[in-house]
Amino acid sequence: MVKSVTLREAWSGEADCLNCSLRTSVLFAGLAQSDFERIHDPIDQFNLKPGAFLYRSSDLPEHMFTVRSGALKLVQYLPDGSQRIVRIVRATDVLGLEALLEGGVYQHDAIALQPTEVCRFPARLVRELGRTNPELQRELIARWQLALSEADAWLTELSTGSARQRIARLLLRLVRNRETSECQLFSREDMGAMLGITTETASRTIADFKRQGLLTESSSNRFLLDIPNLKRISENSL
Repeated sequence: MVKSVTLREAWSGEADCLNCSLRTSVLFAGLAQSDFERIHDPIDQFNLKPGAFLYRSSDLPEHMFTVRSGALKLVQYLPDGSQRIVRIVRATDVLGLEALLEGGVYQHDAIALQPTEVCRFPARLVRELGRTNPELQRELIARWQLALSEADAWLTELSTGSARQRIARLLLRLVRNRETSECQLFSREDMGAMLGITTETASRTIADFKRQGLLTESSSNRFLLDIPNLKRISENSL
């Protein structure tokens, strides 16, 4: 179900958005009241079930997105038809930055990994605001840099080393900058596509981590991590 609100309502909190990542996102934090007088495009809020597409690489890139909760995978496809997950996006992340480029295309398929809440807003709106708002321009550049840094991290951290190292590094990334060591795991097939390992290797390694107490199930498919020992594995070839 899609719910539409104005950007002003989302930013001001009038549309039950007091805890919305769009409102608190520094992407829009520098907007002034006068900016909203020129804005008439709605913000669409909706939920995605696991496996649902937010957008495909073949879609016309007219929108950008911010994640309110949940997680999505960004997927590219290899010539043999297999998929490679190149990045995960989570709450407060912005997707579809490539839509800011005239004639650009989405670089990935964006698919929900978990029940996910998303806000969708026109890229044209952001381009218009950016022409007169230097703070928004700076934040857009920072978002591009963040996406590039994340892509670099996936290439260097999650595509090298043993399967044990890669999985340990992935688990640690899932709880980075969080106050808890709890995380929700993805399917073993998705983990394999993220790390460039087989589904069987991902399943076997996760089972081994559980036996060693590196993962302790706290609720259905949610696990507490033994962070010190996972760091040790991630840094050392075993």
